[in-house]
Amino acid sequence: MHAPPGLESALVARLHTQANATRWSVSQERFAVALSASLAHARAGADAGTNVDAERYLGGLHLEDLALAVACIDGIDAAWEHFIREHRPVLYRSADAIDKTGGAREAADSLYAELFGLSERDGKRRSLFRYFHGRSSLATWLRAVLSQRYVDRLRSTKRLEPLPTDDHAAALPAPEAVALERGRFFQLIERTLAAAVARLEPRDRLRLACYYAQNLTLAQIGRTLREHEATTSRHLARTRRVIREDVEQQLKQTGISEAEIAECFATVSADAGPLDLAEILPGPRKNASQERST
Repeated sequence: MHAPPGLESALVARLHTQANATRWSVSQERFAVALSASLAHARAGADAGTNVDAERYLGGLHLEDLALAVACIDGIDAAWEHFIREHRPVLYRSADAIDKTGGAREAADSLYAELFGLSERDGKRRSLFRYFHGRSSLATWLRAVLSQRYVDRLRSTKRLEPLPTDDHAAALPAPEAVALERGRFFQLIERTLAAAVARLEPRDRLRLACYYAQNLTLAQIGRTLREHEATTSRHLARTRRVIREDVEQQLKQTGISEAEIAECFATVSADAGPLDLAEILPGPRKNASQERST
């Protein structure tokens, strides 16, 4: 095998094995092309003078996800079926988190055509997977793409509304206002989320902190609180719904529109930016026995 310039054959072979790429009939040569493209993308986006070490960078990729994406690009039926089975639920859960009225599900469904690559150029399918380089997990990347698609759709809808007249109070925003608006969304979500969390019962706060801030598994949380992990999962799902409803109610009280509320959630879902859940969620400062008694 001849590796692309800058990649050693031995490195490609090792990463190909780690990715279990043969499961999807992805050859070392084909996987090497994807690795090279990911590395080139990283180097193009790096600050001037920053050296991106190939072995360290490529070793940190989500290699199995990258191999799956490559196979989907190449039209491997087994890979596409696996993707649909494993990641459709991820997309739908994300869509419901963005817009619980179901408005984001349409955006989720429309992604499949782009991911499969219904459009062609020079006789080749143009799959959206070609923009996946493995730096994040495939699930994280899909959530970000879905959120951006939903935000784009909201903005497109706004552009279809009649433009205000010059003397209208609602002046058109200047380009720099976009960044300010995004910052306002983060501030709104952070403030309302903190207030919603503060109103939770102590055990609900502890579950959230263990799961999101401490990265404990459901089984570990269940052992700490002496409850079955299925019970922990149900309580977490209920608590997320309570928080979502609380945050939405607070946002409505600020006077912003339903579309802006949806964009708040979509913006934060696409990129959490400065939002740090570890700071909002209290750490499990109490010991387990103290918390069980509450």
